[in-house]
Amino acid sequence: MTPPLVALESTVIAHGLPYPQNYETALQLEALIREEGAQPRTCGFVAGQPVAGLTPSQIEHFSRSDQVIKASLRDIAIVAARQLDAATTVATTMWIAHRVGIEVFVTGGLGGVHRGQDYDESADLIALATIPVLVVCAGAKAILDLPRTRERLETLGVPVLGYGVDEMPAFYTRSSGLPVDARCDSPQEVAAIWQAHRHLGRRTGMLVTVPVSPEHELPATMADEAINHALQAARRQGIRGKALTPFLLSTIAAHTGTASLQANLALLQNNARVGARIARAMQDMA
Repeated sequence: MTPPLVALESTVIAHGLPYPQNYETALQLEALIREEGAQPRTCGFVAGQPVAGLTPSQIEHFSRSDQVIKASLRDIAIVAARQLDAATTVATTMWIAHRVGIEVFVTGGLGGVHRGQDYDESADLIALATIPVLVVCAGAKAILDLPRTRERLETLGVPVLGYGVDEMPAFYTRSSGLPVDARCDSPQEVAAIWQAHRHLGRRTGMLVTVPVSPEHELPATMADEAINHALQAARRQGIRGKALTPFLLSTIAAHTGTASLQANLALLQNNARVGARIARAMQDMA
């Protein structure tokens, strides 16, 4: 039997981590997925063409080049027409994955509603509302307004599952205080809910939220202090739009030393394993 496919994004390679950690992490995530019996497909745009399965040389190019732009859904026609190289966000990775029939996508954190900005929300939420792909993540990025992001997911009809937890994780920390719609303690439970979701004709995505391991979790006070410091720095410097999230994450990393970076790497690895196991369970149930 052909191993099931698991999609990976490329923004974390081009814009999320420094070189060489971005390149090493991308290859490591692919290796972990293979170890769990699935096949990774890192997504991106190469010369304007959507690709599900970047080669190692293409991944290295994405990790080194400052000419690889960040592409959300609004950008894909521009990227295609101008034949650009572009890294995919959660939303664009979901779009590519669905085009080629991949049902499971692994990432770090979800985009959502930004703090203090009523109309600033990520296209990730619209993608989840309209693209039927199961997304494995560590919750929404902690820099966001998590209660409002959770409310938007409910409004958009996107089921939120907790993998071994009753609360949605908060990226760097294991708990946000926000309940999930259902707790699942095995890949088979997740696969059964996804199968029912699809058989009932639902066309939304689904979130499987996986907490960072206890040994890599940031203390809540450290995470809150670093996030507030980064938000204040962004306001002082007038950082907004596409540049905001990378700026906040890099500022948090600088403020916490290696702690937030290690948490980020650990949750990416954990999500890759869980996503591959879910993909295998889905294949067994088909």
